This record gives sequence, structure tokens and C-alpha cells, in this order.
Amino acid sequence: MRLEFEYGHGCMGAELPDDTDVFIPGTTVPDQPAIPEEQLEEETRKSIRNPIGMPPLSELAREGSKVAFVIPDIVKGGTQPTAHRKIAIRVILEELYKAGVRKEDVLLIFSNGLHPRTTVNEMKQILGKELFDEFYYTNQITSHDSEDYEHLVDLGVTDRGDPVLMNKYVYDSDIAILIGHVQGNPYGGYSGGYKHCATGITHWRSIASHHVPKVMHREDFTPVSTKSLMRTKFDEIGMHMEKYMGKKFFCCDAVLDTYSRQIAIFSGYAKEMQPVSWEVADKRTYVHWAKKKYDVMLFGMPQNFHYGDGMGTNPIQMMQALSAQVIRHKRVMSERCVIICSSICNGYFHDERWPYLREQYEMFQHDYMNVLPDMDRYGEYFATHEEYIRKYRYCNAFHPFHGFSMMSCGHIAEMNTAAIYIVGAQEPGIARSMGLKTRATFEEALEDAKKKYVGPNPNILALPKAFKLAAPHLCMEDDN
Repeated sequence: MRLEFEYGHGCMGAELPDDTDVFIPGTTVPDQPAIPEEQLEEETRKSIRNPIGMPPLSELAREGSKVAFVIPDIVKGGTQPTAHRKIAIRVILEELYKAGVRKEDVLLIFSNGLHPRTTVNEMKQILGKELFDEFYYTNQITSHDSEDYEHLVDLGVTDRGDPVLMNKYVYDSDIAILIGHVQGNPYGGYSGGYKHCATGITHWRSIASHHVPKVMHREDFTPVSTKSLMRTKFDEIGMHMEKYMGKKFFCCDAVLDTYSRQIAIFSGYAKEMQPVSWEVADKRTYVHWAKKKYDVMLFGMPQNFHYGDGMGTNPIQMMQALSAQVIRHKRVMSERCVIICSSICNGYFHDERWPYLREQYEMFQHDYMNVLPDMDRYGEYFATHEEYIRKYRYCNAFHPFHGFSMMSCGHIAEMNTAAIYIVGAQEPGIARSMGLKTRATFEEALEDAKKKYVGPNPNILALPKAFKLAAPHLCMEDDN
């Protein structure tokens, strides 16, 4: 059979054995039905008025209440006219205004964490013109700055000893609202809930308590689940914030499908709401489909996806992307599994977005750096690098510690595969310098893998659109 896989800004074809199994998110196994568009506003309102585990906003809000909305950045959630953020914010504002809250007492905060601070253009895409115009020109929209110490609050450490520094605007508000998405995520199972505040409005030292090898290389991290130490830390950090704020976050999370459409909406206290939302999300996310374990897994890596343009060519980001597929699909991979992935791999680092990754990559090539975790000792050096921090704060770059979370994740692919082939690399030396094998085509890579790793008749899984759609976590058919 012939299949097309993502490659740069286009596709690369592959002739594969006819018994290759193909999985396309949302198509091979359909998602649950999304809420009809004409019902979205009413279903959102119903959820907000009936929160789980806490009073509704009509009882929490009053005239004079200061309200902080915490909103995910461009990486997650969709920007279509009926996207959850657009609808939920508008409906919640109506509830707040009815309770006496003044428009001037509302602040919209993008929870970018260590991601690039949200640009004006991204704000417009996420909020839509009406909401943007309503709040931007009165200076009521901002983006979390994890290096702005005048607007951070140090809350000490959790019982486990993890540092908690959080956004002061959120801390000082009377009502803190988290608008989240319950969508499958390699980091802790799902976005939304306490993951949202634990990563989105904190500091690199907080994030360094969980996005590091000693957490991400544990057996409970791969395959992905909501029972990992990482997820536990998210919850502990979020509840620590609530304890010191003296209030609960009011969450409004939507379970999303492959195309970021709302399947269900849940509101309330994260500790009680998360398990209820996950029960619905599990049906879409943990797909019990595979009848056998696979020896070869094939997919394509576009140049521009998830974290931005260059993710599919920057070597550190490439490793993270490869590992994300392993984390999601480990349950259906054999112990000798080989990955074959197309990538243009042309040397484009996108230095403006990741100004520190070229230096990290160069360091990895020297001084006894054999595996990516060997770089971990440089985390604080990069995280406190003044120029890289300035570029994060003022040039819409990723925070330099983000590179170390990518490295921690990037090693997982090597930990769980027999070999990884990059096909179609224009600069193959970049792939080889990350420990990857290179071939010109899928067919050549598959033949080499048969000789060296998987034998003449491997079970093959093809994953077209693996990075262009919201991928599920594949499971064995009989694995409950």
C-alpha cells in the first residue's frame, strides 16, 4: 500500500507492505460525538451554573470582586469561532456581571508558563475580535511572565519539597478562573485542571520539580497515565496554591475531540472535577484498538507543529516529538520496536523562538555527553542566562529552561526503542549527532530495520497525521 506522511511543509510517500496497520486519529476509531455548535453556549452555561465541589459564580462573586481569568496559550485548544475559550469566557463574564462584578475588575492572563509570551496576533486568534477589543485597549489582557518578580509570589514548598512560585495577579484576585482543555497529553495524561496552573502561571524552579529526568524517566511516566508522579506533583502544586490563596480555582474545562471540538464541559473544584472529566475523556483518549504489538512504527514530522515553526527540524525539539509518540503508544510497541520518521531535518533551528537550543545542541556534542540526561547538570546555567531570559520576556522566545524539559523528554525515545531512523534529512549529520540513523526513504529504512532489528516479517503500524491531529494514547484491544 502507498501512504503519505508529513515532511517539511508537504508530504513524503512510502510503499509499505499490504498488511501494514494504519491508525488515523478520529477516523480509524471515531471520537464520541461533539456537542452541536448551536448547543455549546447553553451546555457551557449549564456546567458553569452547576459546578462540581464548590459554589457557583453567582454565590462567589459580588460588586468589587477582582477576577483573574487564566487562559491557555496558542499551543492548545483550537482557535475556531466555537472554541472552548471563546465561549466559556463570554458565558462566565455574563454570570460575573449579573452578580455585580465590574468590567474594569476583570483581567485576562495567558498562562504561557515557559512558552513564548503570547503575541497580540495570538491573543486575537484565541479570544476573537469581540473579546480582544473589549479588554485589550483598556490594558486588561496580559501574558504570564515567569521572570517578573514584582508579579510573582513565593509560596514556599509543597509537603514533598517542591517550590511554588505563582502569578501575583492570580494570587491577589478574589476569583481565579482556569479555562482549560481535557485533551490527551504526554505529560501527565491530560491538559487542564491542576496541570494548567502548575505549569502555566509558575516559575522555572517550580517546573524543574517535575519536568526533569528523575520524574520523566520513571516507569510510571511511560506509557502515559494520570497516575504518574508528574501528575501527582501537578495536583500537589495546584492545591498548595489554593491553600495559600485561601480560595479554590474555579475551573471550566472542556473535553476535546481530535479537532478540538467540545465533547463535554465540566466546571468546579479541580480536585473533584478532574476525575469526572477524565472518565469522559478516557473514552476518546485511551483507544483500545491494537490486536498485536508492533515492531515498526512509522510517522512523518512536519516542520511546523505544536510548539511552532522549526519544531520538526530543530534537533532537540525533534527528539521531544519522537518521544511524545513513544509515550502515547508504548502499550502497543514491542520490546524491539523501531521508529521510522520522515523529517526535512534541514538545520533550521528557528533561533528567534529557541535562542538557546543551538548552544545546548553544540554542548551535547562534547565533554562526555553520551545521552541527553548528561546535559541536565547545565539546567540552572541556562535557566539563569540573562540574555536568554530577556529574549523570553521581550522577544516571544521560549524560556531557556524549557529546553531541559525537552531534553528530559527527548531521551525517552532512545530508552524505549531498538533504533530510530530519520528519512529524507537534508542535513543528515544533525540527525546522526542525536543518535538517530538516517536513510533516504521509508523503504530503505524498513529494509535496514528488517536486517538488523525486527526480522523479515515485522508487525508495522503507520500513523499518518500523528502530529497534525490531537493523537490518542493507543492501547491493546484487550487491555483494561
